Amino acid sequence: MLHHLEINVSNLRKTIEFWEWFLTELGYQQYQKWDFGISWKYGETYLVFVQAEERFMDPPYHRRRVGLNHLAFHAKSRVQVDAMTEKLKEKGVRILYPDKHPYAGGEHHYAVFFEDPDRIKIELVAP
Repeated sequence: MLHHLEINVSNLRKTIEFWEWFLTELGYQQYQKWDFGISWKYGETYLVFVQAEERFMDPPYHRRRVGLNHLAFHAKSRVQVDAMTEKLKEKGVRILYPDKHPYAGGEHHYAVFFEDPDRIKIELVAP
C-alpha cells in the first residue's frame, strides 16, 4: 500500500485550482495545508503538492525524463470517466490522444488521459 506521494510543483496556486476539484470528485479530502504545500487524502494514502524553490525550476518537468511518467487513478465506472472528461473539457484541459479516446490505453482499457499545470500526465481508468 502506498503511504503518500509528494510532488514538487512550479505554481502551487494553479496546482491547487487544478487538483482540488479533481481529487474531491474522486473522494479525496483535504488533509494538510501550509504556506508552501497542500495534501489530499483518500483512505490511508495521501498526495502532497509542494511549491518548488526557484533555484530548482530549470529544467522544467517532463515525463519522458528519468522520474515520474504519470499518475493513474481508479474511476468508479465508465460513466464517471465520461463525466470527468466533459468537466475537463469545460475547464479547458486538453485531453491527450483525442483520436483514440477513450481507448488510448488499448481496446479493453477505458480511460481519459490529460495533464496538470506542470504537464504531469494523469489517467482516470474505469474498472
